[in-house]
Parts: sequence; C-alpha cells; structure tokens
Amino acid sequence: MSLTDQAAALFASGLQPSEHPGHAGVAAAIRASLLTNGGAPGCAAVVAVEYGEHPEIAAARMRWALRTVTAERVALAA
Repeated sequence: MSLTDQAAALFASGLQPSEHPGHAGVAAAIRASLLTNGGAPGCAAVVAVEYGEHPEIAAARMRWALRTVTAERVALAA
C-alpha cells in the first residue's frame, strides 16, 4: 500500500494529532479506517468530501497524515 493511500486512510480515521500516536496506534487507525470506509477508494472519498467542505482544515490534516505515515513507515499488507 502506498504512503498516499495510508495517509488518506489516516486522514479518514478518528485519530487526532493531539493524541500523539505511536507506530502501533497509527497502524491500528489505518487498518480500522480502511475497514470502516471500504478500503482505499472509500478513504479517498472521505478526503475529497472534507476538502470540499472544509479545505483549510483538510489541508492541515493531510499534512499531518503525510508526515505521520512517512515518519512511522507503517508496514501494511497490500
């Protein structure tokens, strides 16, 4: 799974930056988000809706999600 897909899944999760999740927390949030939202396409749809409704907040959340998945290098099965 690409870092972009992981970032979208993290973005679509309920995990908040203020929780300062570790590797296990990030991985669990990504897995749960993928299951809840119907996989990577569903997570991408959540991202699109948020960018349409709240672009300023969505941009900041995506920056956090991208930084987080890049730093954590979460290994998930494709």
